[in-house]
Amino acid sequence: MWRDSFRLQIFCLLLAILAFVVLVHNFLQLEHLDDATVSGSSWITENNDGQTLSRSTRIARKLYCGYEQQRLSKREQAEEESLLAALLWPKPPDDEIPFVRSTDPAHSDFVIVKPGALFKVGDQLEVLVRMKDFRGKPKQYGGDYLQARIHSPLLKAGAVGRVVDCHNGFYKVFFTLLWPGEVQVSVSLVHPSEAIQVLLRLREERPDRVYFKSSFKSGRFSETTECNVCLPGDLPVCNFTDLYTGEPWFCYKPRKLSCASRISHAKGGYQKGLLTQEESLFFQSDVNIKMPIFPSGPDAVTVKAKAFTDSSARDIAEDPNVSPSGYYYQDQWRPRAHRIHHFNESEDITKCLQGKVIHLFGDSTIRQWFEYLTAFVPDLAEFNLGSPKNVGPFMAVDLKRNILLRFRCHGPPIRFTTVFSSELRYVANELNGIVGGRNTVIAITIWSHFSTFPVEVYIRRLRNIRRSVIQLLDRSPKTVIVIRTANVQELGPEVSLFNSDWYSYQLDSVMRKMFSGIAVHFVDAWEMSLAHHLPHNLHPNEIIVKNQIDAFLSYICPLQT
Repeated sequence: MWRDSFRLQIFCLLLAILAFVVLVHNFLQLEHLDDATVSGSSWITENNDGQTLSRSTRIARKLYCGYEQQRLSKREQAEEESLLAALLWPKPPDDEIPFVRSTDPAHSDFVIVKPGALFKVGDQLEVLVRMKDFRGKPKQYGGDYLQARIHSPLLKAGAVGRVVDCHNGFYKVFFTLLWPGEVQVSVSLVHPSEAIQVLLRLREERPDRVYFKSSFKSGRFSETTECNVCLPGDLPVCNFTDLYTGEPWFCYKPRKLSCASRISHAKGGYQKGLLTQEESLFFQSDVNIKMPIFPSGPDAVTVKAKAFTDSSARDIAEDPNVSPSGYYYQDQWRPRAHRIHHFNESEDITKCLQGKVIHLFGDSTIRQWFEYLTAFVPDLAEFNLGSPKNVGPFMAVDLKRNILLRFRCHGPPIRFTTVFSSELRYVANELNGIVGGRNTVIAITIWSHFSTFPVEVYIRRLRNIRRSVIQLLDRSPKTVIVIRTANVQELGPEVSLFNSDWYSYQLDSVMRKMFSGIAVHFVDAWEMSLAHHLPHNLHPNEIIVKNQIDAFLSYICPLQT
């Protein structure tokens, strides 16, 4: 009997010791979490029941900080796999193609199929593009990134074309002829297929080629450290992962200050020396970046008007995904899936926005909307919040008509000069704090600052935003939500490595797929910038922004028919 009692006492003592060890371990873990400092990171994203964030104090940074370790539902996993599969790009037959065998736009040409045919408005025009290398020899494989448009300079008309890769050095381009008169064809090589493979490598292997920094300050002491979605090495880091969305963000821990002393976020810079000498030949201005491909025959056709044309009652396509989505005529954008009202007077805009609260979330390309509206509408007075120039947040009010206009940049990664840490907000979290309703308007754009990261990073961000959008529409279905797409821009050898149109095109394709079937509207900034006659610019010219605003406001105040 006494032996059993002794064994029981020993067993209880061991349990007590074990409980004490666990308690000490948990206490030490809490100390680490309170300082927001970890030596490594992993995170688990949402499941069907909600979001769960898991932190670990020492996990090796492999597989791009655990993005492949996200916990996704079966539906999310299938969606992500489908999105990534849709982005697959044709590869050259060999891993290393010498420059002389790469695509040369000067040797390449295009021909109009049946240039002498009788064309009328609404017909399809087909163009065949033949690619050759710098030796003048025909290319035998595809994968080049082309952009194409039709235009009539005297009419200030333009529309984009649909490019089809035949995977044998030939490309077909299809245009819908949308206005009468002489219509010219323009085709450009944005990047040869060999350059695309370099861009792919950089996206997967060098997501750190744009780096960020944060300032930490306490009293007289201050330090600055590097930050990013993922940080290499085993140095201690500050974990600023968002607790609600699980969006990861890390900074190297200051040597003397605590993580809680962070005061600002800023763009650090761009890494150099990313390319080998041979790879750099694929990125040359005036040689193979956004270079025109010239015709080997006629470059224009004459289009006849329909037997009956009434511009006030022109046909509206039934398919909301119609291609092209619209066209310019007399410098005015005409969507093909819905009617547009051109707000040419400031009074028209104030009448439309009366009693509305308008939230603009995103980057500098949607900040242009804030700048346009406050400049064009005299009664919409900007309220000085003391925010850094070009960064925000910004706010403008029209007290007489009860209009409130706000702009706020999206959360990191964002390549702005200096953003106060207290103003770093994620769009999904901001949407969760909006009541919504018939007098609430929301516009979102998010793309440019994600171009250097693996696509999974962008998919995750959109997944969080989409969830918040759906929840907002569930509780307030009359809320107007508009998404501004990406746009094309001027490219050079360096910009191409960070913000190529090809990167933007891929992200834009993901965004359109992920928000299809949801009650949101799109302003097609991509086609509006590509179809226009002005040079490409990351921040489009005012006339293009004006047309974007017209499209945006037409969703708020639909044209009465």
